[in-house]
Amino acid sequence: MFKTILVPVDLGEIDQAQPAIDKAVELAKMSGGSLRLIYVRAIVPVTYMEFMPPTFDDEQQGESEKRLAGLAAKVALPSERVSAVVRLGSVYNEVLDEAEQTGADLVVIGSHRPTMATYLLGSNAATIVRHAKCSVLVVRA
Repeated sequence: MFKTILVPVDLGEIDQAQPAIDKAVELAKMSGGSLRLIYVRAIVPVTYMEFMPPTFDDEQQGESEKRLAGLAAKVALPSERVSAVVRLGSVYNEVLDEAEQTGADLVVIGSHRPTMATYLLGSNAATIVRHAKCSVLVVRA
């Protein structure tokens, strides 16, 4: 069924991501597939960089990798079937690129209930659904 399942995670909103992770684990167990967690760090605007310490990017990357690895360690699958990656950029671009690079055949993404702002501006989940070359499952909390 699904060999590679990609799950975007916002480390700032783990509660929103957990139902998607749980559903992805369920699907991976049924199909014998693997799970890949992805967290996308936002790019700090250049105008703010002069106020950041020189090690800011490295520290943020390291902390994000540590937190995501901790989350991946809790996934109820054998460790060889779980991986994680932290990328830098816009969420939907990086998720779509990761899905293509890893050959993911399913993206499972958590989403909150739509608000007027997301209807007008769009959301990362909506953009991923529209542009993914593989199936996308949106899991609502």
